[in-house]
Amino acid sequence: MKILAFAGSNSSTSINFQLVKYTVSLLEDQDIQLYDMSGMPFPMYSADAEKNDGFKNSLKEFHQEIRSADRIILSVNEHNGGPSAYFKNLIDWLSRFDREFMLGKKVFLMSTSPGRGGAQSSRNYAETALTRFGGNIEQTFSLPSFNQTFDTDQKVILDEALKKEHGEKLEEFMG
Repeated sequence: MKILAFAGSNSSTSINFQLVKYTVSLLEDQDIQLYDMSGMPFPMYSADAEKNDGFKNSLKEFHQEIRSADRIILSVNEHNGGPSAYFKNLIDWLSRFDREFMLGKKVFLMSTSPGRGGAQSSRNYAETALTRFGGNIEQTFSLPSFNQTFDTDQKVILDEALKKEHGEKLEEFMG
């Protein structure tokens, strides 16, 4: 089974990417393609950019990774109560390239933030958007208060109840 894993953030210090890396570290005997989106810049979407410059090779390659994956593990970040401009821009480009870019993909959709909400509003946006483009959101998980609930040195969820919830949802997703 091929699993594509990434965060909806282009930050080199993304806590959502840390959550994704932790999640895939729990999986054994899987073909995992882990994408660090900080190395995947895309111009801001506009109809003019699409008309004048077309679709970048990096977008086409990432689209192919999505299409060839059996499952997707994604964690989205939040800026001011909504999805980051980077994630929204990525969705805009992908949907213009292929309106059904997520068709039939099983997704474990996560989010985290330093705040108590765990970026749930961004996760909710992503759930709606990815479903619109054909994705099947199989499981969701939000990790609140990242700085208190995740050990960045040990790379593990500290809160036992959240750790258990995450593990159960991952197991069900992979089942």
